[in-house]
Amino acid sequence: MNKTPVELDGKCILVTGSPGFIGAALVTQLLKDLSDGTVVSLDSMSDYYDPSLKEYRLKRIEDAAKASGAKHVFVRGSIADRELINDVFETYRPAVVVNLAAQAGVRYSIDHPDTYIEANVIGFYNILEACRRWPVEHLVYASSSSVYGGNTKVPFAVEDKVDHPVSLYAATKKTDELLAHAYCKLYDIPATGLRFFTVYGPAGRPDMFYYSATKKLAAGGTIDIFNYGNCKRDFTYVDDIVEGIVRVMRGAPTRATGPDGLPVPPYAVYNIGGGTPENLLDFIATLQGALVDAGVLPPDYDFDAHRRLVGMQPGDMPVTYADASALERDYGFVPRIGIQEGLRRFAEWYKEYHKESSL
Repeated sequence: MNKTPVELDGKCILVTGSPGFIGAALVTQLLKDLSDGTVVSLDSMSDYYDPSLKEYRLKRIEDAAKASGAKHVFVRGSIADRELINDVFETYRPAVVVNLAAQAGVRYSIDHPDTYIEANVIGFYNILEACRRWPVEHLVYASSSSVYGGNTKVPFAVEDKVDHPVSLYAATKKTDELLAHAYCKLYDIPATGLRFFTVYGPAGRPDMFYYSATKKLAAGGTIDIFNYGNCKRDFTYVDDIVEGIVRVMRGAPTRATGPDGLPVPPYAVYNIGGGTPENLLDFIATLQGALVDAGVLPPDYDFDAHRRLVGMQPGDMPVTYADASALERDYGFVPRIGIQEGLRRFAEWYKEYHKESSL
């Protein structure tokens, strides 16, 4: 892919979905890296999970801002609020937009479809419209590995067909990709979609398996292991994800004109994943060891008595595994942190965070 360099320092960067998990980590890193400019972060602070965790992440962002040469502005609101989005774009005129705001979660989408249409489709449409009215140098947006649906060929490659979603969440993310492509073609907006693969790490989402399992085990509960443990996931540590996003932000698809005199869509989609599929049972064993080492669980904890093998859940996929070679080719991105190190860092964070939050 031909790409145009994008300078981030001294610019206004809008990150939606901060202080969500990935958004907060990204904004914090940007504030560490930038010596000038403004980072505007926007989030509705919804109660999909405990808002106190988002408040914690927001404080970490504010602490990073105090030591940064760049300015940070937090806007509380939803990307589905078109008037708010237009006001943010008109006021700050962002040069780069990273849209991470979304209603996440495969299982939650089964019983709460309205929330997904509002946030993931209408909200993203509002972002695209604002990028058209107030042109940007680069729009980077979150897609998902869930778009691969019922595909059985692994690893998943961006060239694979993604016409058979198995959840409403997946369908909304594929819709985002189609909308982005249309806007790139019609309005010459440089945009890059990133299909994330099972992101984990400290201050993550409590509804993700590794986090919810930790809470249950720490409380003496029982965890359900889906598909009887016969699942594989391409777990990707959050710091690796952030490095990949920043690399992509700095290189926008190049604008060009086709033989018909019309814009060739400056559009790209990449997988961003760990590149190493992990068996769920092996992942759980590594998590258990990390929790014991961090003192979250006692050394004699009876794990077998606190786990139950169950069938596959609606909307789930047995295997997700990324072919991320295109991202390495075009941006030099290679994930570096494996699950041993990543889960150790999570367990140590969990011990500290829950000790403080219980005071």
